Amino acid sequence: MNTTTVLDRIAARQAAAAAALDEVREQQAKLAAEAAAIECELADLATTHQTLTKILEEEMTTSEPAVISEPSQQIIAVFTTDCGALRAKDVCLALGIGTEPNNVEGIRAKLKRLVNRHILTESQPGLFTLTEKRA
Repeated sequence: MNTTTVLDRIAARQAAAAAALDEVREQQAKLAAEAAAIECELADLATTHQTLTKILEEEMTTSEPAVISEPSQQIIAVFTTDCGALRAKDVCLALGIGTEPNNVEGIRAKLKRLVNRHILTESQPGLFTLTEKRA
């Protein structure tokens, strides 16, 4: 083999390696841009999460919720009489709405929302009372 052929092969391999390196660098730049976009989205989501958490914590700790729907007011009125802990079925009976499963489950969902708003407490599973500050 002569020297010129060897040098031509080396030059060809250098050109192929340079092209491969350029391609990898392009992929690297693309991946870096994608990573930056994902990092921005994660930062935005973290900020949104913190903001909503603060808002919800403030809403839950206010002494009086800003808006209480009419059905919720009716449910709270059932608890204002000194009757102790009630089950969802008891609330249905007190409201005169029937005790079919769909009615009981609907009231139970409303009771759970009132627990989340710190208006009621669930002292035992299924037993609801007014919170101490409301009692």
